[in-house]
Amino acid sequence: MSLDTDALRLFVRAAEMLNISAAGRTLGMAPAVSSAKLAKLEQSLRSELLHRTTRKVSLSVEGADFLPFAREIIAQEDAALAALGKQTTTIRGTLRFAAPSSFAQLYIAPILPTFLQQHPDLTLDLRLSDVQFDLIEGSFDLALRNAPLVDTSLKGRKLADDRRILCAAPHYLETHGTPNTPAELANHHLIAFQNRQPRPLTGPAGERAVFDPASAKGQLIIDDGQSQVCATLAGAGISLNALWSVHEQLKSGRLTQVLPNFEAAEDNVLWLIYPKSNVLSPKVRVFMDFLIAEIGAAPPWET
Repeated sequence: MSLDTDALRLFVRAAEMLNISAAGRTLGMAPAVSSAKLAKLEQSLRSELLHRTTRKVSLSVEGADFLPFAREIIAQEDAALAALGKQTTTIRGTLRFAAPSSFAQLYIAPILPTFLQQHPDLTLDLRLSDVQFDLIEGSFDLALRNAPLVDTSLKGRKLADDRRILCAAPHYLETHGTPNTPAELANHHLIAFQNRQPRPLTGPAGERAVFDPASAKGQLIIDDGQSQVCATLAGAGISLNALWSVHEQLKSGRLTQVLPNFEAAEDNVLWLIYPKSNVLSPKVRVFMDFLIAEIGAAPPWET
């Protein structure tokens, strides 16, 4: 079976915009042509890719399953044309990117105008949440993660190291005292991120310890990184934070590092991850290169 790549581009754009006519216009097609081309693609595949009603368009189960393959076919075609010198240097289309909201607010959002100025024909569709999205099911092109790469269907490039340290507000420590050993954390109010699971700590000589909110005197569970920093600043307790999220507050003295010889034992790294593919699409490559140049080359929290 041969597939019309123009129809595939239309399907991918319509799946992103949930509007067939608008998707067609971005590709220079009249609404009637867009509808006919998409219907012909569905006929050839013998599957309804998009559900249509008079009020809205939605992705079908079959369409969701087919979407990653459609993206891959388009990427392969773009790469082949580029190899022959027949591909335009303009980066077009929509890039779906997922990232933790806390990191995005501090480091990604401020540099987006520069990137969009460099690539005015590219649309960025950002999904920002400290709750991780499924990259494949969500049809994302790229995501920022701070967890080990264990999914074999994904590939990644390192953006930066992601050290985790213990912090508290100076006035909290004045009131409750400063722990001198990890064991003394049990006598304090601890702020947990997302759950109360214990987090391993390591000392300068390899000593093993634990940050265990469940065993603490007081407990607070927060699922948003920036809110955790705010609660720590307000004196709610001691929290384990990414260095990138608190380095400014440490520098200004609004936060104090607790047990400075101990930090999270996990080998945390900020990864830019994307679905495994033989071809990396130009839009993903340029955005990754941009983030690495602007953030990863000299992470501001490490200076």
